[in-house]
Amino acid sequence: MDEVFCALLPKLYRRAVMITGGRQSAEDIVHEAYLKLASRPQRFLAHPEPYAYAFTALVSLARDHHRRDRRQVLVEDVDWPSGAGAWDGGVADRQAQLETVRLLRRLTPRQAAVVVLVDLDGYTIDQAAAILRVHRGTAARHRDRALEKLRELVHAVQPAGTEKEGAP
Repeated sequence: MDEVFCALLPKLYRRAVMITGGRQSAEDIVHEAYLKLASRPQRFLAHPEPYAYAFTALVSLARDHHRRDRRQVLVEDVDWPSGAGAWDGGVADRQAQLETVRLLRRLTPRQAAVVVLVDLDGYTIDQAAAILRVHRGTAARHRDRALEKLRELVHAVQPAGTEKEGAP
C-alpha cells in the first residue's frame, strides 16, 4: 500500500494544492487521505485505478475542510512581488502555477476537482463523474460553472502595463 501511495504522492500533492489553494492545507489533506486509505488498504489496492480512488478521497476531505472553513473570516489575498525569491523550474512556469492555484482557489472544491480531472489530467466528463461519484450532468454543470467563473476572473484582471495606445 505504501509503495503505491508513495508513487502517487507527488501528483496527489500537486492536485491538492490546486484544489485547496494552500500548501499547508494541501499537506494536511494528503496526509488525511493517506490515513483514510490506510484504514482499508485492500480497497485501495484492489481498485482498478488507484489514482482515481485516492483522488476521490482527497476531494472528499477537501470538501469537508471547505465546509468547515467557510465559516471563518478570510484575510485578503497577498500580492506577491514579481521577483520574489529564487524560482525552481523557471520564473514564468512558477508564476503560471501560482496563478492557476490562485484561480482554482476561487472555485468550490468540487468545481476545482472537475476542472483538474478534465482539463489538467485529461479525463473525460464521464470518467471524472465516476471518480467523483456524481452523475455526468452534475460533473458537467460543475465544470461549466467553474469555467464561466474562471473566465470572469481572468477578464476582470487587466495585466499591468497593457494600456491602450494614445491613453495618457
